[in-house]
Amino acid sequence: MAGAASALFLLDIKGRVLVWRDYRGDVSAAQAERFFTKLIEKEGDPQSQDPVVYDNGVTYMFIQHSNVYLMIATRQNCNAASLLFFLHRVVDVFKHYFEELEEESLRDNFVVVYELLDEIMDFGYPQYTEAKILSEFIKTDAYRMEVTQRPPMAVTNAVSWRSEGINYKKNEVFLDVVESVNILVNSNGQIIRSDVVGALKMRTYLSGMPECKLGLNDRVLLEAQGRATKGKAIDLEDIKFHQCVRLARFENDRTISFIPPDGSFDLMTYRLSTQVKPLIWVEAQVEKHSRSRVEIMVKARSQFKERSTATNVEIMVPVPADASSPNVRTSMGSAAYAPENDALMWKIRSFPGGKEYMLRAEFTLPSITDEEATQERKAPIRVKFEIPYFTLSGIQVRYLKIIEKSGYQALPWVRYITKAGEYELRLI
Repeated sequence: MAGAASALFLLDIKGRVLVWRDYRGDVSAAQAERFFTKLIEKEGDPQSQDPVVYDNGVTYMFIQHSNVYLMIATRQNCNAASLLFFLHRVVDVFKHYFEELEEESLRDNFVVVYELLDEIMDFGYPQYTEAKILSEFIKTDAYRMEVTQRPPMAVTNAVSWRSEGINYKKNEVFLDVVESVNILVNSNGQIIRSDVVGALKMRTYLSGMPECKLGLNDRVLLEAQGRATKGKAIDLEDIKFHQCVRLARFENDRTISFIPPDGSFDLMTYRLSTQVKPLIWVEAQVEKHSRSRVEIMVKARSQFKERSTATNVEIMVPVPADASSPNVRTSMGSAAYAPENDALMWKIRSFPGGKEYMLRAEFTLPSITDEEATQERKAPIRVKFEIPYFTLSGIQVRYLKIIEKSGYQALPWVRYITKAGEYELRLI
């Protein structure tokens, strides 16, 4: 980081300082007032909603969570992205302690808040932001008197995200490869946006300090090893790793090597921006009869291989806001009118690949309408689904090895899931 933070402020929704911690002595509490004045000035300008404000030699970086502003002020040339990320980690730490970060929870826990601010940043440089490790030596009970505790090894150790002495009777690792499909189809049936966002989500229940190694069918790795890559390798973009991954090792030989935190965490996220064929395609036809009745016909088709099955499919079809008296028939699943969403909710519990199902619905409309009324903006058809044992990218976990000095045998479990992210078809 090029520079260091001068102070961290926690403000209420009206800009009043709830808590602040001065780290370098070169800013004052008056800076919070200047920041909020600048923030109010920016509110009227929709083109200027940056999380960074500069004024009279001081840079302010801020985020808002619930009814609290978290703001860092600095007089140095800092890495703004890293400090904004640090503020999001501060939110996670406070939520771990108080369940929810809001003005009331801060007022009820001033002592703990100041203790945390002393530990998570030192002289303006971020330190420990792992809530599980902090909770080992900063207790939520501020009134409890105890003998001064030694900081846990994780704080003084290179592995700050894992404490020592963890022990399980049954050593297991669960790895979920979860891919979210984002698709936007325009009214002409053309795909104008498609990408896949993936995450390797891990739950580790391992004793000691295990070393884990993970191998994927990554094209760069397989080509470096001289292996055939025809149809089996993938090109990953925008890869982000958890801090436990040894980045130098990955840069050298593409091996994902790490000592995992205890419990749940996201080991890696990635993106694929290739053209994606919609896994579930929905077509809809709307017929209005004499402005008093509307008929909707919806056709849903699964466009993936027959051996896979989509589960918990939900298709939300928009209907006119003044529709009533629904009469719905489906060839599969169940459908219900949701007036609060002005939509028809079609639910199919199991949708095998290569199948096509139909829905017909009839609604009555008010007979009195303004013929020259401007046409309201039509909402898109939204689809939700999950397809287990399937990935759109073709990513595969080639191996997951767990090595620990005690030599125990651990059971790795790997599962693949594809689900709908922002999946919208503007076809009505």
